[in-house]
Amino acid sequence: MSIFGNNILGKNILGNKDAAPESPAAGPGVHKTDAEWRQELTPEEYHVLRQSGTERPFTGEYWDTHTAGVYQCRACGAELFTSNEKFDSHCGWPSFFAPLAEGTVRYIHDRTLGMERVEVRCATCDSHLGHVFDGEGYPTPTDQRYCINSVSLKLVPREEPEVSGQEAQA
Repeated sequence: MSIFGNNILGKNILGNKDAAPESPAAGPGVHKTDAEWRQELTPEEYHVLRQSGTERPFTGEYWDTHTAGVYQCRACGAELFTSNEKFDSHCGWPSFFAPLAEGTVRYIHDRTLGMERVEVRCATCDSHLGHVFDGEGYPTPTDQRYCINSVSLKLVPREEPEVSGQEAQA
């Protein structure tokens, strides 16, 4: 899968330092004032989701979770990732090899902290989720690692199908 050309970081991005491509998007579907976001989110959620902060590694709620389910944006509830794409990267944050579906996240070229990275944002409310890295050698179908802050997510566990008494005894 590619977001900017040949790969996740794309030769065009790294080769042209003046360009700051973003994935095409019609714009976020949730529009709130800064005051509304501050009222709805905890200080930590606000810092990460609205100010592009990050939580400390190995401290978030989901970095080592293996519960089956869907991960939603904590700010707006949009479904972003599933446990099927989650993998153990041992980096201290939840890691996914792909989003739930095309168009659920958007990408921004991030040059902060003196690094070349690709920021991942919720396509619905434009909240900061984390970053995506390409070509790190993880044995995943995409060779990508969506490194996402736990505080940006809310896990909705998958309900186990009910089993009748006869099926349970079989």
